[in-house]
Amino acid sequence: MSDSGRRLEDVLTQATLMLSGLSNCAGLVVSSKQDSLLKHIEFTSIAPGKALVVMVSEDGQVENRLIDTPIGLPASVLSEASNYLNARLRGRTLDTARIEVLSELDSERAELDVLTAKIVAEGLATLSTPVGSDDKVLIVRGTSHLLDTVEARADIDRVRTLFEDIERKNDLIRLLELAKEGDGVRIFIGSENRLFSLSGSSIIAAPYANSQGKIVGVIGVLGPTRLNYGRIIPMVDHTAKVVGRLLG
Repeated sequence: MSDSGRRLEDVLTQATLMLSGLSNCAGLVVSSKQDSLLKHIEFTSIAPGKALVVMVSEDGQVENRLIDTPIGLPASVLSEASNYLNARLRGRTLDTARIEVLSELDSERAELDVLTAKIVAEGLATLSTPVGSDDKVLIVRGTSHLLDTVEARADIDRVRTLFEDIERKNDLIRLLELAKEGDGVRIFIGSENRLFSLSGSSIIAAPYANSQGKIVGVIGVLGPTRLNYGRIIPMVDHTAKVVGRLLG
């Protein structure tokens, strides 16, 4: 992971730990995966009309995507497309360079033939498309707080159900993503949502934005429905704003 990616994860982890400690609940955050700096891109023919686009980042991540190509496409076209993108994307993030490359293609400054330019554009479009929930990162800290109360120890089956709910990360991510749809803090009461209906737990969450004002994640706490909402709601709201400022 890049240095900036590590710093962001550190910020989110520390904010989640802080919220967990102050609220005596589990802290959680959902964010988009940070774009890594690119090291290499390769177009490889794998069958008539099909090519594999392989993208390798400097932190060792590898992504593979399939694209359609004209039947009988010369290998030299794929090689030229690879060389063109490597010269422009290496050491940069895909998002940073994509608009510039597409602008160059549109203005015919790329000095590529029409077929190669089409392959380059197709590869960029495919690589820029997120694949499912894999583009989200979920951080959960302080789950031990969920065992701290007398009620929790007396109803261990309910706590076990809650831990199983937390393990269903994709469901938890989808629930937290709902907090992006409005301004300020959202509250998800256990009895009102399917995920935590059996464990009787609730989530208080708020979205945070980057320096451009774009919502990029959600941070909050998970605890019993008898939470002190009056104390925790402003705590979550303030933390979301602080995280946004730290992102720059």
